[in-house]
Amino acid sequence: MKPYLVLFLMIFFISCSNDEDNYSTENDLEIQEYIKRNNLNATKTASGLYIVITDQGNGAKPTSSSSVTVNYKGYFTDGSRFDQGQNVTFNLNQVITGWSEGLTHFNEDTQGWLLVPSHLGYGSNGSNSIPGGSVLIFSIHLLKIN
Repeated sequence: MKPYLVLFLMIFFISCSNDEDNYSTENDLEIQEYIKRNNLNATKTASGLYIVITDQGNGAKPTSSSSVTVNYKGYFTDGSRFDQGQNVTFNLNQVITGWSEGLTHFNEDTQGWLLVPSHLGYGSNGSNSIPGGSVLIFSIHLLKIN
C-alpha cells in the first residue's frame, strides 16, 4: 500500500508544481483574445508579458528598481475594474513582476497597457479580490521617475 501512497504523492506534487504552466497557456490564449477583441497592437516579451504603448513619452526610462509615480487602473479581461490609483508613488522592486518588467519599457509621460499573465502577477494563489490564475490588464500613465 505504501508504494501507491508514494506514487500518489509524487503525482500530486508534480501536478501542483505545474499549475503555473497550465495557467501560462490559458493566460496567453486569454490575452491574445483580449488583444484581438480590443484591436490592440501589443508586443510580447520573453517572459510572456504583453505591452501596448498608446502615447509615447519623451523622458527617461526607469530601471526595475526605480521609484516612479503613476496613474493606473487595473481590470480583468471581462472589463471589470479591481483597482485604480492617481499620483501613486512606489518602488518597482516592490510590486508584481509584470509591473517591474513592464514599466521599464515606458518613458516618462508614456501611456499604455500592461497585459499581465498570472505568473507575473499574483500567481495561482491570487490576492484579496484577485482570484488565482487571473490575467491582469493595467492602463498606466507613467508620470515621472522619482
